[in-house]
Amino acid sequence: MEIGKIPETILKRSVFKQLRHRREEVLLSFGVGEDCSAVCLKEGEAFVLSVDPITASDKGTGTLAVHVTANDLASSGAEPVGVMLSILLPPKKREKYLRELMAEMEAACRSLNMEVLGGHTEVTEVVNQPVVTVTGIGKIRKEKLVSTGGLKPGDELVMTKWAGMEGTAILAMEKREKLLETLPDELVDTAEKFLNDISVVPEAMIAMEHGVHAMHDVTEGGIFGALWEMGEASHVGITADLKKIPIRQETIEICEVFGLNPYQMMSSGSMLIGCENGNHMVDALKEKGIPAAVIGKATESNDRIVVHGEETRFLEPAGSDELYKAYEKQD
Repeated sequence: MEIGKIPETILKRSVFKQLRHRREEVLLSFGVGEDCSAVCLKEGEAFVLSVDPITASDKGTGTLAVHVTANDLASSGAEPVGVMLSILLPPKKREKYLRELMAEMEAACRSLNMEVLGGHTEVTEVVNQPVVTVTGIGKIRKEKLVSTGGLKPGDELVMTKWAGMEGTAILAMEKREKLLETLPDELVDTAEKFLNDISVVPEAMIAMEHGVHAMHDVTEGGIFGALWEMGEASHVGITADLKKIPIRQETIEICEVFGLNPYQMMSSGSMLIGCENGNHMVDALKEKGIPAAVIGKATESNDRIVVHGEETRFLEPAGSDELYKAYEKQD
Protein backbone atom coordinates (compact mmCIF):
# COMPACT_ATOMS: atom_id res chain seq x y z
CA MET A 1 0.00 0.00 0.00
CA GLU A 2 1.08 3.60 -0.54
CA ILE A 3 2.55 5.73 2.25
CA GLY A 4 0.07 7.90 4.15
CA LYS A 5 -3.34 7.56 5.72
CA ILE A 6 -5.32 4.54 4.60
CA PRO A 7 -7.62 5.67 1.73
CA GLU A 8 -11.32 5.94 2.52
CA THR A 9 -12.25 3.14 0.10
CA ILE A 10 -9.83 0.70 1.78
CA LEU A 11 -10.90 1.97 5.20
CA LYS A 12 -14.53 1.15 4.45
CA ARG A 13 -14.07 -2.27 2.84
CA SER A 14 -11.14 -3.65 4.87
CA VAL A 15 -11.63 -1.98 8.27
CA PHE A 16 -15.18 -0.75 8.90
CA LYS A 17 -16.81 -3.67 7.11
CA GLN A 18 -15.20 -6.07 9.61
CA LEU A 19 -16.49 -4.29 12.73
CA ARG A 20 -19.80 -4.43 14.62
CA HIS A 21 -21.54 -2.36 17.32
CA ARG A 22 -22.56 -4.45 20.37
CA ARG A 23 -22.20 -2.37 23.58
CA GLU A 24 -25.01 -0.09 24.77
CA GLU A 25 -22.45 2.09 26.61
CA VAL A 26 -20.89 3.11 23.29
CA LEU A 27 -22.56 6.30 22.05
CA LEU A 28 -20.11 7.22 19.27
CA SER A 29 -17.59 4.96 17.55
CA PHE A 30 -15.66 4.41 14.30
CA GLY A 31 -16.55 6.27 11.11
CA VAL A 32 -15.02 8.38 8.34
CA GLY A 33 -13.95 11.70 9.80
CA GLU A 34 -14.78 10.75 13.38
CA ASP A 35 -11.92 11.86 15.62
CA CYS A 36 -13.33 10.63 18.92
CA SER A 37 -15.43 7.93 20.50
CA ALA A 38 -17.86 8.31 23.40
CA VAL A 39 -18.74 5.85 26.14
CA CYS A 40 -21.36 6.41 28.84
CA LEU A 41 -20.96 5.25 32.44
CA LYS A 42 -23.64 4.64 35.03
CA GLU A 43 -23.56 6.35 38.43
CA GLY A 44 -20.92 4.83 40.71
CA GLU A 45 -18.89 3.33 37.83
CA ALA A 46 -15.31 4.25 36.93
CA PHE A 47 -13.32 4.03 33.72
CA VAL A 48 -10.27 1.74 33.70
CA LEU A 49 -7.74 2.42 30.92
CA SER A 50 -4.77 0.45 29.61
CA VAL A 51 -2.46 0.70 26.60
CA ASP A 52 -0.21 -1.92 24.95
CA PRO A 53 1.85 -2.12 21.75
CA ILE A 54 2.19 -5.40 19.88
CA THR A 55 5.42 -5.75 17.90
CA ALA A 56 6.85 -9.19 18.72
CA SER A 57 4.56 -11.16 16.45
CA ASP A 58 3.37 -10.82 12.87
CA LYS A 59 1.03 -13.80 12.84
CA GLY A 60 -1.86 -13.58 15.28
CA THR A 61 -1.19 -9.89 15.94
CA GLY A 62 -4.87 -8.92 15.96
CA THR A 63 -5.80 -11.64 18.43
CA LEU A 64 -2.91 -10.85 20.76
CA ALA A 65 -3.48 -7.10 20.59
CA VAL A 66 -7.06 -7.28 21.83
CA HIS A 67 -6.57 -10.01 24.42
CA VAL A 68 -3.40 -8.56 25.97
CA THR A 69 -5.15 -5.24 26.55
CA ALA A 70 -8.36 -6.86 27.79
CA ASN A 71 -6.23 -8.90 30.20
CA ASP A 72 -4.78 -5.71 31.67
CA LEU A 73 -8.28 -4.35 32.23
CA ALA A 74 -9.42 -7.63 33.78
CA SER A 75 -6.52 -7.58 36.25
CA SER A 76 -8.16 -4.54 37.87
CA GLY A 77 -11.47 -6.40 38.05
CA ALA A 78 -12.92 -4.26 35.25
CA GLU A 79 -15.28 -5.43 32.53
CA PRO A 80 -13.67 -4.67 29.14
CA VAL A 81 -15.86 -2.42 26.98
CA GLY A 82 -13.81 -1.51 23.92
CA VAL A 83 -10.48 -0.62 22.33
CA MET A 84 -8.99 2.30 20.42
CA LEU A 85 -6.39 1.33 17.81
CA SER A 86 -3.30 2.83 16.24
CA ILE A 87 -2.11 0.68 13.32
CA LEU A 88 1.17 1.52 11.58
CA LEU A 89 2.03 -0.63 8.57
CA PRO A 90 5.17 -0.75 6.38
CA PRO A 91 4.66 -0.09 2.65
CA LYS A 92 5.33 -3.76 1.83
CA LYS A 93 2.08 -4.82 3.52
CA ARG A 94 -0.90 -5.39 1.23
CA GLU A 95 -4.52 -4.52 1.89
CA LYS A 96 -5.22 -8.21 2.49
CA TYR A 97 -3.08 -8.08 5.64
CA LEU A 98 -5.05 -5.12 7.02
CA ARG A 99 -8.37 -6.82 6.28
CA GLU A 100 -7.28 -10.03 8.00
CA LEU A 101 -5.85 -8.08 10.95
CA MET A 102 -9.18 -6.31 11.48
CA ALA A 103 -11.09 -9.58 11.15
CA GLU A 104 -8.88 -11.08 13.88
CA MET A 105 -9.47 -8.10 16.14
CA GLU A 106 -13.22 -8.17 15.61
CA ALA A 107 -13.33 -11.89 16.35
CA ALA A 108 -11.41 -11.32 19.60
CA CYS A 109 -13.71 -8.43 20.53
CA ARG A 110 -16.77 -10.55 19.79
CA SER A 111 -15.53 -13.31 22.07
CA LEU A 112 -15.15 -10.77 24.90
CA ASN A 113 -18.30 -8.74 24.15
CA MET A 114 -16.15 -5.67 23.35
CA GLU A 115 -16.06 -3.19 20.49
CA VAL A 116 -13.44 -1.50 18.35
CA LEU A 117 -14.33 2.10 19.16
CA GLY A 118 -12.10 3.87 16.66
CA GLY A 119 -8.49 4.74 15.98
CA HIS A 120 -5.98 5.53 13.26
CA THR A 121 -4.49 3.53 10.38
CA GLU A 122 -1.43 4.56 8.40
CA VAL A 123 1.25 3.24 6.07
CA THR A 124 4.71 4.59 6.90
CA GLU A 125 8.37 3.89 6.14
CA VAL A 126 9.20 4.53 9.80
CA VAL A 127 8.30 0.91 10.66
CA ASN A 128 9.57 -2.28 9.00
CA GLN A 129 6.91 -4.51 10.55
CA PRO A 130 3.35 -3.85 11.74
CA VAL A 131 3.02 -1.93 15.00
CA VAL A 132 -0.40 -2.14 16.63
CA THR A 133 -1.04 -0.01 19.72
CA VAL A 134 -4.25 -0.72 21.59
CA THR A 135 -5.84 1.46 24.25
CA GLY A 136 -8.40 -0.51 26.21
CA ILE A 137 -11.38 0.95 28.04
CA GLY A 138 -13.16 -0.94 30.79
CA LYS A 139 -15.62 -0.15 33.55
CA ILE A 140 -16.05 -1.17 37.19
CA ARG A 141 -17.96 -0.17 40.28
CA LYS A 142 -15.62 2.15 42.15
CA GLU A 143 -15.73 0.16 45.38
CA LYS A 144 -14.68 -3.07 43.60
CA LEU A 145 -11.50 -1.81 41.94
CA VAL A 146 -8.55 -4.21 42.37
CA SER A 147 -4.87 -3.31 41.99
CA THR A 148 -1.60 -5.18 41.57
CA GLY A 149 -0.53 -3.55 44.83
CA GLY A 150 -3.28 -4.97 47.02
CA LEU A 151 -1.35 -8.01 48.26
CA LYS A 152 -1.10 -8.43 52.05
CA PRO A 153 1.41 -10.47 54.09
CA GLY A 154 0.02 -13.96 54.53
CA ASP A 155 -1.94 -13.90 51.27
CA GLU A 156 -1.52 -16.94 49.07
CA LEU A 157 -0.55 -16.64 45.41
CA VAL A 158 -2.59 -18.51 42.82
CA MET A 159 -1.39 -18.85 39.23
CA THR A 160 -3.74 -19.79 36.39
CA LYS A 161 -2.82 -21.90 33.34
CA TRP A 162 0.92 -22.23 32.55
CA ALA A 163 4.22 -20.38 32.51
CA GLY A 164 5.49 -19.02 29.20
CA MET A 165 2.36 -19.83 27.22
CA GLU A 166 2.25 -16.68 25.06
CA GLY A 167 5.90 -16.91 24.10
CA THR A 168 5.46 -20.62 23.36
CA ALA A 169 2.61 -19.91 20.96
CA ILE A 170 4.54 -17.14 19.20
CA LEU A 171 7.60 -19.35 18.73
CA ALA A 172 5.43 -22.21 17.47
CA MET A 173 3.93 -19.89 14.84
CA GLU A 174 7.00 -17.93 13.79
CA LYS A 175 9.83 -20.46 14.27
CA ARG A 176 7.98 -23.54 13.08
CA GLU A 177 10.58 -24.68 10.55
CA LYS A 178 13.40 -24.44 13.09
CA LEU A 179 11.38 -26.31 15.71
CA LEU A 180 10.44 -29.10 13.33
CA GLU A 181 14.12 -29.92 12.88
CA THR A 182 14.04 -31.58 16.31
CA LEU A 183 10.44 -31.64 17.57
CA PRO A 184 7.39 -33.56 16.30
CA ASP A 185 4.64 -31.82 14.33
CA GLU A 186 2.05 -32.66 16.98
CA LEU A 187 3.96 -30.86 19.72
CA VAL A 188 4.39 -27.68 17.66
CA ASP A 189 0.73 -27.76 16.56
CA THR A 190 -0.40 -28.05 20.17
CA ALA A 191 1.88 -25.20 21.25
CA GLU A 192 0.49 -22.91 18.56
CA LYS A 193 -3.00 -23.48 19.95
CA PHE A 194 -1.97 -21.98 23.30
CA LEU A 195 -3.09 -18.72 21.69
CA ASN A 196 -6.68 -19.96 22.08
CA ASP A 197 -6.29 -19.68 25.88
CA ILE A 198 -4.72 -16.22 25.92
CA SER A 199 -7.61 -14.46 27.70
CA VAL A 200 -7.61 -14.11 31.51
CA VAL A 201 -10.94 -12.28 31.59
CA PRO A 202 -12.83 -15.42 32.76
CA GLU A 203 -10.51 -16.09 35.70
CA ALA A 204 -10.53 -12.43 36.71
CA MET A 205 -14.32 -12.45 36.91
CA ILE A 206 -14.24 -15.64 39.01
CA ALA A 207 -11.57 -14.17 41.31
CA MET A 208 -13.74 -11.09 41.85
CA GLU A 209 -16.45 -13.34 43.25
CA HIS A 210 -14.17 -15.15 45.71
CA GLY A 211 -12.31 -12.55 47.75
CA VAL A 212 -9.37 -11.39 45.64
CA HIS A 213 -6.88 -8.85 47.09
CA ALA A 214 -4.62 -8.34 44.07
CA MET A 215 -4.31 -9.48 40.46
CA HIS A 216 -1.59 -9.20 37.84
CA ASP A 217 -1.56 -10.72 34.37
CA VAL A 218 1.71 -12.45 33.54
CA THR A 219 3.16 -10.67 30.50
CA GLU A 220 6.73 -9.66 29.56
CA GLY A 221 9.30 -11.03 31.98
CA GLY A 222 7.20 -14.13 32.61
CA ILE A 223 6.08 -15.46 35.97
CA PHE A 224 9.36 -14.47 37.68
CA GLY A 225 8.84 -10.88 36.53
CA ALA A 226 5.17 -10.90 37.55
CA LEU A 227 5.98 -12.18 41.04
CA TRP A 228 8.57 -9.46 41.57
CA GLU A 229 6.22 -6.75 40.24
CA MET A 230 3.34 -7.82 42.49
CA GLY A 231 5.66 -7.84 45.51
CA GLU A 232 7.11 -4.44 44.60
CA ALA A 233 3.69 -2.87 43.97
CA SER A 234 2.38 -4.24 47.28
CA HIS A 235 5.56 -3.53 49.31
CA VAL A 236 5.69 -7.13 50.54
CA GLY A 237 8.02 -10.08 50.25
CA ILE A 238 7.27 -13.07 48.02
CA THR A 239 8.13 -16.74 48.46
CA ALA A 240 7.26 -19.05 45.55
CA ASP A 241 8.00 -22.74 44.96
CA LEU A 242 9.37 -23.49 41.49
CA LYS A 243 8.01 -27.04 41.59
CA LYS A 244 4.48 -25.71 42.04
CA ILE A 245 4.58 -23.32 39.07
CA PRO A 246 2.51 -24.97 36.29
CA ILE A 247 4.30 -25.42 32.97
CA ARG A 248 3.54 -27.46 29.86
CA GLN A 249 5.96 -29.95 28.33
CA GLU A 250 5.57 -28.17 24.99
CA THR A 251 6.96 -24.99 26.55
CA ILE A 252 9.91 -26.82 28.12
CA GLU A 253 10.92 -28.49 24.85
CA ILE A 254 10.49 -25.40 22.68
CA CYS A 255 12.51 -23.29 25.13
CA GLU A 256 15.26 -25.91 25.13
CA VAL A 257 15.63 -25.52 21.35
CA PHE A 258 16.49 -21.83 21.79
CA GLY A 259 18.12 -22.01 25.22
CA LEU A 260 15.42 -19.90 26.91
CA ASN A 261 14.22 -19.75 30.51
CA PRO A 262 10.45 -20.38 30.26
CA TYR A 263 9.83 -18.74 33.66
CA GLN A 264 11.09 -15.43 32.26
CA MET A 265 9.16 -15.61 28.98
CA MET A 266 6.01 -13.63 28.24
CA SER A 267 2.91 -15.45 29.36
CA SER A 268 -0.30 -13.59 28.56
CA GLY A 269 -3.06 -16.05 29.36
CA SER A 270 -1.80 -16.62 32.89
CA MET A 271 -3.10 -14.60 35.85
CA LEU A 272 -1.42 -14.17 39.24
CA ILE A 273 -4.04 -13.84 41.98
CA GLY A 274 -3.46 -12.84 45.60
CA CYS A 275 -6.07 -13.98 48.11
CA GLU A 276 -6.51 -15.29 51.65
CA ASN A 277 -7.48 -18.86 50.75
CA GLY A 278 -5.60 -20.10 47.70
CA ASN A 279 -7.09 -23.59 47.68
CA HIS A 280 -10.60 -22.15 47.73
CA MET A 281 -9.72 -19.95 44.74
CA VAL A 282 -8.16 -22.89 42.87
CA ASP A 283 -11.30 -24.97 43.41
CA ALA A 284 -13.53 -22.14 42.13
CA LEU A 285 -11.39 -21.77 39.01
CA LYS A 286 -11.23 -25.50 38.31
CA GLU A 287 -15.03 -25.74 38.56
CA LYS A 288 -15.10 -23.47 35.50
CA GLY A 289 -12.46 -25.48 33.68
CA ILE A 290 -9.54 -23.13 34.37
CA PRO A 291 -6.31 -24.85 35.52
CA ALA A 292 -4.75 -23.18 38.58
CA ALA A 293 -2.34 -23.84 41.43
CA VAL A 294 -1.16 -22.22 44.67
CA ILE A 295 2.49 -21.38 43.99
CA GLY A 296 3.51 -19.26 46.97
CA LYS A 297 2.62 -16.57 49.47
CA ALA A 298 3.25 -12.97 50.46
CA THR A 299 5.54 -12.31 53.44
CA GLU A 300 6.41 -9.43 55.73
CA SER A 301 10.05 -9.37 54.62
CA ASN A 302 11.41 -7.48 51.61
CA ASP A 303 12.86 -10.65 50.03
CA ARG A 304 11.25 -11.93 46.84
CA ILE A 305 12.46 -15.45 46.25
CA VAL A 306 11.77 -18.67 44.37
CA VAL A 307 12.81 -21.88 46.11
CA HIS A 308 13.69 -25.12 44.34
CA GLY A 309 14.48 -27.81 46.88
CA GLU A 310 17.52 -26.55 48.79
CA GLU A 311 18.22 -23.80 46.23
CA THR A 312 16.98 -20.21 46.55
CA ARG A 313 16.78 -17.68 43.72
CA PHE A 314 16.29 -13.99 44.49
CA LEU A 315 13.90 -12.35 42.05
CA GLU A 316 14.79 -9.13 40.24
CA PRO A 317 12.90 -6.61 38.08
CA ALA A 318 12.12 -8.08 34.68
CA GLY A 319 14.65 -7.27 31.99
CA SER A 320 14.35 -8.05 28.29
CA ASP A 321 11.94 -10.93 27.78
CA GLU A 322 13.45 -14.32 27.00
CA LEU A 323 11.40 -14.54 23.79
CA TYR A 324 13.54 -11.93 22.05
CA LYS A 325 16.66 -14.07 22.49
CA ALA A 326 15.22 -16.58 20.03
CA TYR A 327 15.32 -13.89 17.35
CA GLU A 328 18.77 -12.64 18.32
CA LYS A 329 20.20 -16.17 18.05
CA GLN A 330 18.85 -16.49 14.52
CA ASP A 331 20.27 -13.13 13.51
